[in-house]
Amino acid sequence: MTVDELDTRILRLLLEQPRTSVREYARVIGVARGTLQARLDRLERDGVITGSGPALSPAALGHPVLAFVHIEVTQGHLDDVGDALAAVPEIVEAFSITGGGDLLTRVVARNNAHLEDVIQKLISLPGVVRTRTEVALRERVPHRLLPLVESIGRAARP
Repeated sequence: MTVDELDTRILRLLLEQPRTSVREYARVIGVARGTLQARLDRLERDGVITGSGPALSPAALGHPVLAFVHIEVTQGHLDDVGDALAAVPEIVEAFSITGGGDLLTRVVARNNAHLEDVIQKLISLPGVVRTRTEVALRERVPHRLLPLVESIGRAARP
């Protein structure tokens, strides 16, 4: 899928002003509402836009501890362990990886004792060989996509 300069302008507005109406986006960008809606529909259909819900803070929800847990899995059990991870509410993301381990999870917890309980739950899952945990001390660069969108927009200019 090719993202052009108009697409990047639309994406920038979505990131900067997520609660604005399609009509207002069209006015700000200077295109017809139908054009903007067609672009949004295509960006969703092509998987560029993957959601529109609010961003939530686990810390504000009472889970200020963030840890990255590497999970080593018995060969042949990756899918089973992945499915089991989906049942653990404190796991907010999980990825298959290369390198030291088979899965990398992002885990949130109320405190260190709660984190230990979550890790013990992970260790007890069938197919889990071992875990390695790294606790995040401070967020240095928050999740962001705007710099990437701007870079793509610059590259799309003729």
